[in-house]
Amino acid sequence: MEIRYRPIGIIYTPFKEPKGTPIQPTAAKGVHGRVEVFPEYAEGLKDLDGFSHIILIYHFHLSKKFSLKVKPFMDDQMRGVFATRAPSRPNPIGISVVRLIKIEGNILHIQDVDIVDGTPLLDIKPYVPEFDVRVVDRVGWLEGNLNKLHSLRDDGRFQKE
Repeated sequence: MEIRYRPIGIIYTPFKEPKGTPIQPTAAKGVHGRVEVFPEYAEGLKDLDGFSHIILIYHFHLSKKFSLKVKPFMDDQMRGVFATRAPSRPNPIGISVVRLIKIEGNILHIQDVDIVDGTPLLDIKPYVPEFDVRVVDRVGWLEGNLNKLHSLRDDGRFQKE
């Protein structure tokens, strides 16, 4: 079985390379960006302006070949890739919940963006707390590492050479 996706737009941000990019949207508080949705998909933006936050689904186009075990940014031990949010994955798909500031035609102005400039956008979904927020009772190996989130940045370890 072959699955193919085509970008529906491009994400533009201040981060010109993975190195130095915040590793999650909550660590990118106040960082502005914009999403250019290709004109042929612009009609699909109807009614999106009623949401304060959106989920961007995108392709990690600068990630190097995947490994099933990785050393994540927030730890110094090797972990299974599916127990991390590392960008080097069998299917290099990323997700970010960002604040939607405004829409001008086919341009979305966003905030709290942790994405590298020029990233291909695959999809947009509205963020709805009643659908998306869950009360959890464990966060695995991240339990003792979450305090590092706001100080860590991408160090380039997953970037293509």
